[in-house]
Formats: sequence, structure tokens, C-alpha cells
Amino acid sequence: MRRVALVTLVVDDYDEAIRFYTEALGFRLAADEPRPDGSRWVVVEPGDSHGTGLLLARAKGEDQRARIGDQTGGRVGFFLHTDDFARDHARMTAAGVTFLEEPRHEPYGSVAVFQDLYGNRWDLLQPAD
Repeated sequence: MRRVALVTLVVDDYDEAIRFYTEALGFRLAADEPRPDGSRWVVVEPGDSHGTGLLLARAKGEDQRARIGDQTGGRVGFFLHTDDFARDHARMTAAGVTFLEEPRHEPYGSVAVFQDLYGNRWDLLQPAD
């Protein structure tokens, strides 16, 4: 095995999720293809990396809708690494991203918890050298 290619993130609406991840977080839209069942195959990826992408999957049914925004039980479930914490924190703040704390400088790096448009918690993290 070489890497985890995709992680599914259950969303309420494809287009609003695409806007958030591409405009507010700076991800790129890697795929947006219709499927025969009326759903779409939507993948966003950070930057131009070949790391793990997010498969944005519109919720089907009440069980899936109930998990939107709380896929990890309130814990930070996603970790977005950066090579310039101050730049990306400022850009994301200006784009309306909600940070749940002030930036911290820990032995492992600079970090701040933010939430996506549905309430999932993320770390913006610049690892220490």
C-alpha cells in the first residue's frame, strides 16, 4: 500500500461544499462528474499535491444527514498541513473561515483549530522543522 487516496466527507450540498473548499481553503477541484444515480463524484485536493483528497458525498437519507458536521464526534478529524502558517491563517480568516482558537505555537509546530462550513473540526498545522 502506498497512500490513502481519498477520505469521504458527507456534505449537504455539492456546490456549497465545492465553494468552501476551493475558495475559503484554497483546495483545487480535481473531479466533478455526474453519476447515473443522479449523484456526483466530487473530489477536492489541497494545492497541487498528490496527497489525500476529499470525496464530497451528498448525504442520502436521515442517517447520513445526521452525521453532517459531526463525523468524528466533535474531535479534530482532519489535519491540513501548510508551509506558511501565518499566510494561510490570514487568508482563511479573510475568507470567512471560523477559527475556534487563537494560533498556538507548540513543540510540534504552529496550529489552530478551525471548522468547515458544516462544523467538522480541522487543524491548520505548520509542522516544526
